[in-house]
Amino acid sequence: MRLLFLCLPVLLILIVMSFTGRFLDLSQSPEQSDVIIVLSGGGGRVEQGEALYSQKFAPYFMLSNANEHASLAGDMLQTALSLGIPQNAILTENEALSTYQNAELTLPIMQQHGFTSAIVVSSDFHMRRVKFIFDHVYKNSGIKLTYVGADSGYNAKWWWRDRYSRETTLNEYVKMIGNVFGYNGPEAKETWQEIKRWFH
Repeated sequence: MRLLFLCLPVLLILIVMSFTGRFLDLSQSPEQSDVIIVLSGGGGRVEQGEALYSQKFAPYFMLSNANEHASLAGDMLQTALSLGIPQNAILTENEALSTYQNAELTLPIMQQHGFTSAIVVSSDFHMRRVKFIFDHVYKNSGIKLTYVGADSGYNAKWWWRDRYSRETTLNEYVKMIGNVFGYNGPEAKETWQEIKRWFH
């Protein structure tokens, strides 16, 4: 019995730590939609979007901050074209500098084209925050959103075992807390970068 009480706190810590990473890694089953929205900021996102497009989950492909570098092929637009997505199926916006702006700047495009549904694609670890922000910005728009994560190499289950997963987890939770308190956009990113510099 004593051994059980000694082991219980350790087990609880492991469970909480495991949940911490898995909570971030939100991915839903894709549903038939009007468009696939791919967010800038990470490798593999355009490729995941293309896989969904090839499976005919949507006839249109929207790139948010399409000018950002995405692969050896070049920026997001060049990457999409290199993967075989036809030019006339691609919609772009080129101004977003944050997840909040990804949502803010894609909504008018959705409304302009009369789209009522979308699959939103970003990196796996990013999806919980993406859902939080997009659900807030798209609230009352009548647009149904489905969220699908792209594999980034993030270890959701054992995130503390490698540096990339540790830093990614910390970054996402700090940014999520900031978003909850209304800190969004490039200014919030710069503040976080400044805080990180203090600890280096």
